[in-house]
Amino acid sequence: MSDFIHIHNHSHYSLQDGACTVGDLIQAAKKNDMHAVALTDHGVMFGISEFYKKAKKEGIKPLIGMEAYVDFEKSRFEKGGQYEGTKKKSKHYNHLLLLAKNKTGYKNLMKMSTIGHTEGFYYRPRLDLEILTKYSEGLICTSACPAGPISTPLINDDWKKAREIAIKLKEIFNEDFYLEIQDHGIDIE
Repeated sequence: MSDFIHIHNHSHYSLQDGACTVGDLIQAAKKNDMHAVALTDHGVMFGISEFYKKAKKEGIKPLIGMEAYVDFEKSRFEKGGQYEGTKKKSKHYNHLLLLAKNKTGYKNLMKMSTIGHTEGFYYRPRLDLEILTKYSEGLICTSACPAGPISTPLINDDWKKAREIAIKLKEIFNEDFYLEIQDHGIDIE
C-alpha cells in the first residue's frame, strides 16, 4: 500500500470544477494502491453516501470532507461586494478544506453544509467565522488552494492579513490546522 493519499478531491458533484465521478475517484485510488482517499466537493456533501459505500466495497478508507466557501470579512447573512484593488479578483468567499476526524466532525460538516445553503447562500453556500468556530470540533482544516484565505492575501502582497487569518484558523482548529501546498505547475500556486 502507498503511504501517499489524496485528501483534496472534487467529483462531478462540484459543479463546474470536478470532472471525475465518485466511482472514477475510487478506481483511481485503487489503481494507485492507495489505502484511503478523500472526497471534498465544493460546498456540498451530495456524493458522500455513494463515496462511502463504493470506497468500503473496494477496501479503501473513505475520508469525508468538504471544501467550504468561507467569508472571512462578513457575516454569512450579508450579500454583495467585491474586494477592490487586488491582483486576483476576490469573491465573496475563500475556500477552506475541512475533513471529518470522527462522527462529531461528520455531523458538524453536515450542519455547516446545511447552514451554508439555508443561511449563507450568495452565489455559493457560504459560511462565516461564527459557524466555522461553532462547528469546528472533530474537524481537520487545511488552508486549501490559491482561492484559500491565506493564499489570496499572499497573492495580493498582503502578508499581514495572511498571517492574521492563519493565526485565527490555528486558534479555531488548534493542532488540526495545516497549511496546504499545491503544485500543479500553475504560476499562482
